[in-house]
Amino acid sequence: MSVKNAFYAQSGGVTSVINASACGVIETAKQHSDKIGKVFAGRNGIIGALREELIDTSLEDAESITALKHTPSGAFGSCRYKLKNLEENKREYERLIEVFRAHDIGYFFYNGGGDSQDTAYKVSQLSEKMGYPITCIGVPKTVDNDLPFTDCCPGFGSVAKYVAISTREAALDIASMCESSTKVFILEVMGRHAGWIAAAGGLAGADHNEAPHIILFPEVPFDREKFLARVDHCVKEFGYCVIVASEGAQYEDGRFVADAGAKDAFGHTQLGGVAPTLANMVRQALGYKYHWAVADYLQRSARHIASATDVAQAYAMGKAAVEFAVSGKNAVMPIIVRDQASPYVWSVGEAPLSQVANQEKKMPIHYISDDGFSITAECREYLSPLIQGEDYPPYDDNGMPKYVKLNNTLVEKKLRNEFDI
Repeated sequence: MSVKNAFYAQSGGVTSVINASACGVIETAKQHSDKIGKVFAGRNGIIGALREELIDTSLEDAESITALKHTPSGAFGSCRYKLKNLEENKREYERLIEVFRAHDIGYFFYNGGGDSQDTAYKVSQLSEKMGYPITCIGVPKTVDNDLPFTDCCPGFGSVAKYVAISTREAALDIASMCESSTKVFILEVMGRHAGWIAAAGGLAGADHNEAPHIILFPEVPFDREKFLARVDHCVKEFGYCVIVASEGAQYEDGRFVADAGAKDAFGHTQLGGVAPTLANMVRQALGYKYHWAVADYLQRSARHIASATDVAQAYAMGKAAVEFAVSGKNAVMPIIVRDQASPYVWSVGEAPLSQVANQEKKMPIHYISDDGFSITAECREYLSPLIQGEDYPPYDDNGMPKYVKLNNTLVEKKLRNEFDI
């Protein structure tokens, strides 16, 4: 088998550990130089392939590539660009194959969520039909933890750690001031259809009187009166109420509590802020002084407090993706398998891209308490190992983390035609 180059791309919302997966791909590919030549990275994700903007990672020094393991965000640039269905626009997929052929690329590693795995699967199928087969391996990534088959998703453990710690620290703040000041605090976290991140807030306290007193999951229909009654009860019993709310909290009819009436690049409903919406409900109905915060990008970029478990798993998924490819596997995604709960033991497995694509894993009902406002002991047992351990980045003399910025040198284009996006 001749040596072929590889293409790696980051997709969707980035995480504090997605670069660890990139590091795993690049470092492992170098160990298989008998099969893989250069690793090209797409500038701004899959858009880089369509525009033939390929970054030559071989021009980076080894120290910089290793430093990716402790650097947050997407080192090569990511994008929210979903390729259309083959039936709607076959030309996009044909363009990918043209670029891959022009640059002698035989391996495609796509680091992303369900939409990305769908793209990788379609490329694997179309490339065969076009007579230029590409080995396509998905690399799992999503802070939402909603990919099927894998026990957890790289990126989630660190977000879970950030949210759990932030909830506990904010709760201590509110508790110390509630007698004469703020009585209700709302933390809005990511999670459009799956409440995994909101559930992680539940790790902040173990007893019923400890914060968070209320968790709002997308899986549990929002009941305004029930919610307000619970807030009022907590303030009267504990002196204050801390709420962790998923951005995807929705009414029984499916309307998002924070529907802003617009769509994002993937066609998803643009959410306009569930925290201020809930705060306004509390103000109007109960009159309590409140504060709210939106974790937003902070939760997914907080590499300074990343979970060591998450970092290790992210790197392992990148490493496994390359090992799968050189062993002859195709159209699969490495997954994390929980071999033992306590002590936590995990290993690497695999799942077919055809079954991973566009699937969404929601919170199991038995992970949510009967009243719908908290997590169960079983959920706590699932979440706890994922936030274990600290993997601090190195710090400079000024007290700031030392993150790497790559040169990201583009290779010379070989195709004459440009591709409009």
